[in-house]
Amino acid sequence: MNNIGVEFDAKSGKIQCVEEQTNVSNVYAVGDVLVGRPELTPVAIQAGELLARRLYGNATKTMNYDLICTTVFTPAEYGTCGLSEEAANARYGEENIETYLWQWNTLEVEAAHRLRHPNVRVDEFDAMPANCMSKLVCLKSESERVVGFHFVGPNAGEVTQGFGLALKLGAKKIDFDEMVGIHPTDAEAFCSMDTKRSNVSGPEDWTASGGCGGGKCG
Repeated sequence: MNNIGVEFDAKSGKIQCVEEQTNVSNVYAVGDVLVGRPELTPVAIQAGELLARRLYGNATKTMNYDLICTTVFTPAEYGTCGLSEEAANARYGEENIETYLWQWNTLEVEAAHRLRHPNVRVDEFDAMPANCMSKLVCLKSESERVVGFHFVGPNAGEVTQGFGLALKLGAKKIDFDEMVGIHPTDAEAFCSMDTKRSNVSGPEDWTASGGCGGGKCG
């Protein structure tokens, strides 16, 4: 690659590309070798398929690297699609971003009542901390179009994959609000998010006051 003049990023050692084309007009690259692209196998596959269609099938569609769903499969799973709050602020300006958050206990945790040891005073007894959190990053100038989806909780990969399509179709916060949730599920939380970061005063706490799973049931 060096012999034919392909440019590499000095810091990462990866290849600089524009729509998978390197600085050498007849040399292309996809996948983990590209600067600033997600190191995910499905991303490389789709980018490669789109590139092949452009080169040999007269297609024009290019890869959208913004709205890619992925999950960190730790014991508390984290699923995400789109931009982080920090990335959205950098791209669109902090004044143009509204963030909604909510956290709660999944139904399996909420339904399991803990017994307090007789030697522990009531004021020392802590309930189970919230193990789920939902977050939507919205663009004010486009009627709060959702540009970032984030979920921490059980089966985050399954939850995120479904909502990823909504983001690709340009879903707005009002679309999430008007969606009828499946009760009681954790994904239902995204139908009920009404706490804005900008409206929070004092300690930052977005814990639901009651409900089953991610929903509201009185």
